[in-house]
Amino acid sequence: MATVVAVYTGQGLSKRIGPLFREELPGCRLVNIIDDSMIADVIQAGGVTTAVVRRLVQYYRHAEDIGADLILNTCSSVGEAADRVRSLFNIPIVKIDDDMARQVTKNFNQIGVLATLPTTLDPTRQLLQREADLQNRNVSVVDALAVGAYQALISGQPEEHDRLIYEAAKSVAKKADVLVLAQGSMARMEKALSDETGLPVYASPRLGIMAVRAELERQGKYPC
Repeated sequence: MATVVAVYTGQGLSKRIGPLFREELPGCRLVNIIDDSMIADVIQAGGVTTAVVRRLVQYYRHAEDIGADLILNTCSSVGEAADRVRSLFNIPIVKIDDDMARQVTKNFNQIGVLATLPTTLDPTRQLLQREADLQNRNVSVVDALAVGAYQALISGQPEEHDRLIYEAAKSVAKKADVLVLAQGSMARMEKALSDETGLPVYASPRLGIMAVRAELERQGKYPC
């Protein structure tokens, strides 16, 4: 049985990842490591700190001790830190948003990015640009921050979270031919935003899980 350890910096996303994992990877083992102090510290500092990177590495070490065949990094805000520490580990680290970025930059030229945290916007822009460069593609990225949406979600106001994201989407929809949801926690809005704007909308959770499956297949560990 292949073991995947998912590392979370906040609460909530594991409830979405779990059902998707069972759907896409039946028979595999999923272990969750959740430390919501990390995203709180990133928000307070305005970016990823050395202390956050140290904790992230510690959790990846725990994943190795658990017997992980693969680590799933679920937080876009610490994605660049995950890239920097990959070489420290002998097991693959799959970032939840990498495959989303590859698909979007391959198929679209004008990309609108929506986020509920300012600390996610810049890493997502840079990820999209790196993927575009690898594909020799010229893309334009515009973004919008749904101010207060993340705080609404964690305080138990999902309707306000969704409303603020929709308002942010309206501000970039006319400048884009696709919308990208920078955080997995925003995936709940994928269909509603597509219906309202008429644009394709990409969210990372399912694409991230499918990337996990592809990597396990490459290793010969799936089907589990």
